[in-house]
Amino acid sequence: MSMEKAFEPSAIEKKWYDYWESNSFFKPNGDTAKTPYCIMIPPPNVTGSLHMGHAFQHTIMDSLIRFHRMQGDNTLWQPGTDHAGIATQMVVERLLNAEDKTRHDLGRNAFIDRVWEWKEESGGTITQQMRRLGDSPDWDREKFTMDADLSAAVNEVFVKLYDEGLIYRGKRLVNWDPKLHTAVSDLEVESSEEQGSLWHMKYPLATPKGDITHLIVATTRPETMLGDTAVAVHPDDKRYKDLIGEMIRLPLSDREIPIIADDYVDKDFGTGCVKITPAHDFNDYEMGQRHQLPLINIFTIDAAINEQAPGKYQGLDRYDARKQIVDDLDALGLMDKIEPHTLKVPRGDRSGQVIEPYLTDQWYVKIAPLAEPAIDVVKKGHIKFVPENWNKTYFNWMENIQDWCISRQLWWGHRIPAWYDEQGKVYVGHSEASVREKHNLATDVKLSQDHDVLDTWFSSALWPFATLGWPQKNADLDSFLPSSVLVTGFDIIFFWVARMIMMSLKFTGKVPFKEIYITGLIRDEQGQKMSKSKGNVLDPIDIIDGIDLESLVAKRTKGMMQPKLKAKAEKNTRKEFADGIASYGTDALRFTFYALASTSRDINFDLGRVEGYRNFCNKIWNAAKYVLMNTESHDLGINNGIANKEVMTLSLADRWIESRFNETVTQFHEAISQYRFDLAANTVYEFTWNAFCDWYLELSKPVLYGEADEAQKIGTRYTLISTLEKLMRLIHPIMPFISEDIWQRIAPLLELKGKTIMREAFPEKHAVLDATAIESVEWVKSVIVGIRTIRGEMNVSPAKAISVYFKNGTDADKKHLETNETFLKSLAKLETIHWLMPSEEAPAAATALAGNMEILIPLKGLIDVDAELKRLQKEMDKLSKEQERLNSKLTNQNFVGKAPPAVVQKEKEKLAEASSSLEKLKEQFSKIKNL
Repeated sequence: MSMEKAFEPSAIEKKWYDYWESNSFFKPNGDTAKTPYCIMIPPPNVTGSLHMGHAFQHTIMDSLIRFHRMQGDNTLWQPGTDHAGIATQMVVERLLNAEDKTRHDLGRNAFIDRVWEWKEESGGTITQQMRRLGDSPDWDREKFTMDADLSAAVNEVFVKLYDEGLIYRGKRLVNWDPKLHTAVSDLEVESSEEQGSLWHMKYPLATPKGDITHLIVATTRPETMLGDTAVAVHPDDKRYKDLIGEMIRLPLSDREIPIIADDYVDKDFGTGCVKITPAHDFNDYEMGQRHQLPLINIFTIDAAINEQAPGKYQGLDRYDARKQIVDDLDALGLMDKIEPHTLKVPRGDRSGQVIEPYLTDQWYVKIAPLAEPAIDVVKKGHIKFVPENWNKTYFNWMENIQDWCISRQLWWGHRIPAWYDEQGKVYVGHSEASVREKHNLATDVKLSQDHDVLDTWFSSALWPFATLGWPQKNADLDSFLPSSVLVTGFDIIFFWVARMIMMSLKFTGKVPFKEIYITGLIRDEQGQKMSKSKGNVLDPIDIIDGIDLESLVAKRTKGMMQPKLKAKAEKNTRKEFADGIASYGTDALRFTFYALASTSRDINFDLGRVEGYRNFCNKIWNAAKYVLMNTESHDLGINNGIANKEVMTLSLADRWIESRFNETVTQFHEAISQYRFDLAANTVYEFTWNAFCDWYLELSKPVLYGEADEAQKIGTRYTLISTLEKLMRLIHPIMPFISEDIWQRIAPLLELKGKTIMREAFPEKHAVLDATAIESVEWVKSVIVGIRTIRGEMNVSPAKAISVYFKNGTDADKKHLETNETFLKSLAKLETIHWLMPSEEAPAAATALAGNMEILIPLKGLIDVDAELKRLQKEMDKLSKEQERLNSKLTNQNFVGKAPPAVVQKEKEKLAEASSSLEKLKEQFSKIKNL
């Protein structure tokens, strides 16, 4: 089967993916007697598209699945998407806004119908992109967190937890988004440094104490003073010890508030006095609970001032109220000073609005009883974090865990299964009918369901077992729970990982997974977090397919509102991607992710690596072309798919490549077992590029094109194609497309009957190594490298036949030479070989070493000595000037003192490189001059 001249990923990727999916090759079909292998995909948002983090983690998951599938394990990769409550509701609301409508115009039921319509039409973007990445989950099992069976599981869990007293409703402080009108989780809040002010305000004492008439407090949110219920000082602060228990007359409000003492206050920061607003600050809330302070909420759901505040400010937006309050305090002489201040501002990641701590009624999970067994299973090793240091992060959070707010003020999501009668009494059950039956409520008792929905993390906490059919008992639950490994990022250990562990233990009695592989965070080439707001995001599909510069600029700057940031993003993009992004294909991108998957917390993505691995694909493709050219229409010594060893003779090179492959497979297995994907990639790369392509293919030529007998030729042809076939199976988990395409071309020649490489056996660890072949071929390599080095240094053409002398060699060297003379003459282009006896005088020659043996190449007659000396002198003069220039620069204190350390270091490296090169040229000059 002839191969195309060049490797074109676009020509094979869709073809093979469609072939795999249409033939149901992704379904579990392994040995059910073996321990199953299962991965539950972290469900991406249904509104989402594939980003670099997804692509990175999916590459790792898919490679593990393909690896275990080829090992014959009963392998399941469970796919699915999350309904993404806030994000999805916002998408559909924006579509309605374009029609001059709101969700309130439609009503709740019609709006939810509209969301389902959107999901069916546009909600599959990310799953199609996953296919482009080569992901091989069992698509027939695809789940959506709002599917009927998963929704039933959510209701079951809520009702059981409520009945056990582990879910309750209470008024507490939450992160509130004033635009979306809902509580949000910590993960949906992005805090970044912004420039603001620190207002120092005078709070008058109700009764002055001697010379003290007021206290000064500082705040970054002066509008919240309207809800202050105390001023706190440290109990050991001598300045205020006598004031503890006294009252403050709260400015602008007709209220008095106490001065309290609390260890939380830092007496050395500012004035040592802190205003306490329990209804509008999380730390103040905790202090308020300790001191039984009243909670005064002064905001509406829009973050405007409500009726709890003085009438003058009611109805004002929080920032308008801030301005008015500052003006009023200043007019009263109560504004001490205003200072510029850098502070962390929390914003909703969806709305962009500043988040307010807000006192409101919400549903909560009493988490401590669930956390204790979840801590225990990790301590006992039933669940293992990789890398292990993430245990500490997990324990730290779990041992200080707070009750979990699970309600959201949205329409899209799992509606809370709670109903209220007209007196406000709450009833929880699977449905209104079950509630009426359970509590024996008459039909004339009016019930209304809670308007809130559950936090998306609540349903995703059930993902490991709900996707397998829980609460129904079935074979899948027995087989695939616990799953083998969870692959996820460190940023959701708290929000998702811990909650899955708690819920799975509670409702199935099993851990949800045996291991948790925590990946690093993919950053850009400069180490910056990829962010739309920075304009430095890369789309994996653009790396696969390529994108022109103008389209890339438009894509990266779309939606950026700040002109300066937009201009900077455009400038950086044009500089970094002057020619856009070339089409690299999926396999090159996947191999890049694999090679980057170290134990590092942060992973800088370098597009140059992708280009390098695209060249790696070309190398593999060209190697396959060579193998096919030399094996098609030739006797390979194969009968009914079995090698007939009696008709073939294996050369040292054949036995060497077999041993090297066995070593590589063993190293690959070990690396995968330790989740060191970077080491696995390096092992595959090193064998493929250096051992197989650069050396073995060359070593095969003297046999195939020389005077070897037919048995030797058959042995080498068989080794060529069988090694290539095994290599394709080895690289398949990482590079599925190129490996499938090449395997399909060579499988008929080996009389293999399989339909796809993904269901062929993965190469097994093999302890048998041919030490003689390894030693002999490594000797040949060292000699050839030595000869090629001399050719390069002395500017001798690789095509010119030369004579070589060997000096001071051992008996082993002499034996290797006798065995491999044919290889040496062919690969090193040698005319004659001379073994110098101790009594023989060596000719004037250029020298290299292979171990302790000297390799001598007489250059007389090979090169034009005068011309070469002139060339070398010119190069030395050039390097001498560069050395002087750099020396002068680095001894100039103005440069060294003012330039950034990185720039100075770079100049030092240039000097070291120039000096080293100059010394080598001088040595070369001396050798040639003495010829």
